[in-house]
Amino acid sequence: MSNPTPEKSGWQGAKPFQLLATVLVGCLLYFVLPRFAPVPDAKLFAGSAGAKAASAKKDKAPAKPAGDKTVAPAPADKAAKVPAAAPVADKAVKKPAPSAKELAAAQIEAEVKAKVEAGLKAKADAETKVKAEADAKAKAAAEKLRQEDWVRALHLFAIFVATILGIILRPLPMGAVAIIGVGLTAITGTLSIGDSLSGFSEKTLWLIIVAFMFARGFIKTGLGTRIAYFFMKLLGRRTLGLAYGLAATEFCLAPVVPSNTARTAGIIMPIMRSLARAYGSNPGDGTERKMGAYLTMTCFNIDLIVSAMFLTAMAANPMAQKFAADFGITITWSSWFVAAIVPGLVGLLVIPYVFYKLYKPEITETPEAVEMATSKLREMGRLSMSEWLMTGVFAIVLLLWVFGDKYLGMDGTTAALLGLGLLLLTGVLHWTDVLAEHNAWDVLIWTGGLIMMAGFLNKLGMIPWFSKVVGASMAGHGWIFGFLVLCLTYFYAHYFFASMTAHVGAMYAAFLGVSITLGAPPMLAALVLCFFSNLHASMTHYGTGPAAAMFGMGYVPIGTWWRLGFIISLVNIAIWVFVGGAWWKVLGLW
Repeated sequence: MSNPTPEKSGWQGAKPFQLLATVLVGCLLYFVLPRFAPVPDAKLFAGSAGAKAASAKKDKAPAKPAGDKTVAPAPADKAAKVPAAAPVADKAVKKPAPSAKELAAAQIEAEVKAKVEAGLKAKADAETKVKAEADAKAKAAAEKLRQEDWVRALHLFAIFVATILGIILRPLPMGAVAIIGVGLTAITGTLSIGDSLSGFSEKTLWLIIVAFMFARGFIKTGLGTRIAYFFMKLLGRRTLGLAYGLAATEFCLAPVVPSNTARTAGIIMPIMRSLARAYGSNPGDGTERKMGAYLTMTCFNIDLIVSAMFLTAMAANPMAQKFAADFGITITWSSWFVAAIVPGLVGLLVIPYVFYKLYKPEITETPEAVEMATSKLREMGRLSMSEWLMTGVFAIVLLLWVFGDKYLGMDGTTAALLGLGLLLLTGVLHWTDVLAEHNAWDVLIWTGGLIMMAGFLNKLGMIPWFSKVVGASMAGHGWIFGFLVLCLTYFYAHYFFASMTAHVGAMYAAFLGVSITLGAPPMLAALVLCFFSNLHASMTHYGTGPAAAMFGMGYVPIGTWWRLGFIISLVNIAIWVFVGGAWWKVLGLW
């Protein structure tokens, strides 16, 4: 009889110190901010009350003139017409002096008229008073709601900051931190439970979930590996050619592999490491510079470029798309791709060569790589039925992403769901594969939570308030100068983030709002911040998942990683600002 596996003893919950720091910051902001942050002026912070008051005024506006015209002028006209007939009659026929009875009747008639006029005046005054009181009550209610919105926005901001901090410090996995944050928005009464869960219904979020399933299909069928070996065989006679071959592989896989960690660490890194070791380049024995160090830095930065080129290439991209939609900016899969294709391709050509000059490998000729790729492809044999099916479904979905919205009225998420259905029907994927893709469901939780919180910060008026305040502080400068300053600030703020998702969730919406306030073209501002939300991770060894995986191989020292990362950040900014700027001018984005 086998002994049961002993359970782990001791605390197995959240990491205590990270949890304590997260809770302290959240509680401090939640309870202190409402006490020391006064409600801003109504011109800067309208809240939801501002919209309600504006719509109420529009509804009441047409009723006022009609009431004034029908009540007051009518008796005045009658009073003017009655005496007007008397002088004419006096000139024509001289009447005898009225008798006492007639005088009494006239007096009674005058008194009745006076009472009627007084009654009408009193009624008009009463109606005016009622309207004034109603307007005063409406204004008071709107002001009260505005103040409540400010407090709710501060409470939501506190929960949002604590959630972002928790994602950075990781007392628990990212999804666990996010679901606790979602729960707190409802538990504290900051939002209703329906509002708290609304982020999980966003269609762009489901686009990325389905893309994870496509990635599983590429890996399961072996098609992703086959593509990598194909480009290695085609371009791998030199080390620089190997880098371009891996770049071409990334470019082909990026549209349907939404996790840059899965794409780089799951497909590219094993092949890259095998190549380096085949040429005697191993970490820790002084041979890193033969090939492994160069390929590590190049492959990592290539991954960031292709992540910026496709809406579905990085998990946080659809979140940025949703934040842009909150400002009325519609970014589709094809519009993102068209805007990114020129600076992206230039980056894919330039960056491997820049690293080749700055961090040149000792081995530059690699004829054995072609033989290795040929051997691997021979072992894999011809394309299997599942690979052909995967290729066909991928082609259909890609065409629908590019042309479906324009010609068929089919948005990207609908096309993705169609593709997933085809993969399930053809047996390329089974339902157990969908259930086993835990990374997708993890993304659903933390992305949905952050989308919800950032969206309601916008609806409650906090992000528009921040945009107005910062925009006012930069008044006097042209939008180009102001927008460049904001973009550089947004880019280099990533030194303080260990996650591209956390960075997008914390800063994208606010910086987009400020950019629009400064006068930057909305679509241009939204797209540039989307692209920078991927490129800024080049600078550190912790800025995104692939950085930790690639750095962990041990080929590149930390100082070298940071130094080269900063240089490449300047190169990327130059490419996307100057080459991208010219291309976006051609597209009419500014």
